[in-house]
Amino acid sequence: MTSTRIRALLAGALSLAVVTFPTPPSAPAEAALAGPSSVTLEGRGYGHGRGMSQYGAQGAASEHDRTHRQILRFYYPGLAFGTAPGVIRVQISGDTSDDVVIDDRRRLSVRQVATGDSWALRQDGAKRWRLTAAVGGATRVSVLTDRWRSVRTVPGEAELRAARGALALVTPSGVTRYQGALRSTVVDGGRDTVNVVRLEAYLRGVVPREVPALWPPEAVKAQAVAARTYAAFHRADSQGDPYDLCDTTSCQVYGGLDDRHPASDAAIRATAGEVLLAAGTPAFTEFSSSNGGWTVAGSVPYQVAKQDDWDPVNAWRTTLRATTIENAYPAIGDFQRLRILRRDGNGTWNGRVLRIRIVGSNATPAVDGDDFRSVFGLRSTWFRVV
Repeated sequence: MTSTRIRALLAGALSLAVVTFPTPPSAPAEAALAGPSSVTLEGRGYGHGRGMSQYGAQGAASEHDRTHRQILRFYYPGLAFGTAPGVIRVQISGDTSDDVVIDDRRRLSVRQVATGDSWALRQDGAKRWRLTAAVGGATRVSVLTDRWRSVRTVPGEAELRAARGALALVTPSGVTRYQGALRSTVVDGGRDTVNVVRLEAYLRGVVPREVPALWPPEAVKAQAVAARTYAAFHRADSQGDPYDLCDTTSCQVYGGLDDRHPASDAAIRATAGEVLLAAGTPAFTEFSSSNGGWTVAGSVPYQVAKQDDWDPVNAWRTTLRATTIENAYPAIGDFQRLRILRRDGNGTWNGRVLRIRIVGSNATPAVDGDDFRSVFGLRSTWFRVV
């Protein structure tokens, strides 16, 4: 066999020996570690913890025989007692329409706010009366018989008043009775309903909303003084504003005359006009349901952090689903864990959460403790991850 033939046969054999295999698929990227499906928090207290603890006042009165003034001196140290008469202007949040509508009643009148001029309102067959905005900032007064009819236009703002008794305000959700006057007030270019009422009458709709009226009388008296002072503080701070306070938990809860109770009325009468003064003016007397056993320092010298043995702690526990956290903070991606960054240094677990980090697969934002509490409806910022 020639050398050329041999080389050709060897080349063919080598080509048959080379086996071609398909390229294996590349390995999949390692999946991100899935986070937990939920996280459980254990906490104490209910509310911001500044100023008076309502449950603490209840404990002080029922278990330690403290008077309302002793309770108030503990929660608002260094303040003096004084008086605050007069009226308060309260925005009625439940009246979401631009008009003010009341049921007809005897001895009803409309009053021009700027001048004090007033006119009696009488109409055969009247069912309701209404205030609405008119051209040039005026207020139109209308009456409902078989239909609505305009009866008068009052320059500027106006209010409905009764010589005695209450006014029944008609709102989209029902009828609520209020003492004093119901004013159609210009707010942000529209009209809001504002109840202008004596401070003592206002408290009749506040105190039983804030604490049970049948709690120990000294605790209810302490609430009456704290609420009166809080209202007087905001009245002094709202000069030039269309109202002094709202009627929700953003201020203090107010339900009008229908919320009154004989026991809380007695506490209001027993402390008539009494307020707490800081440098001669009404103090900023914040309060909350329970401080968990430790008060929280606030923005004024008489809001101090200290142990509160009267408060029953009010422990709580809640579980947040991972999906709930991811929906609230979508940028984090898959929820991984919570990491508390800073506390206020007071009490169990070193105090309330001031800063917390939400660790996710895509982002790890650090948020304010109060904001975290608000977003997830927590009872307080005093909690730990368990």
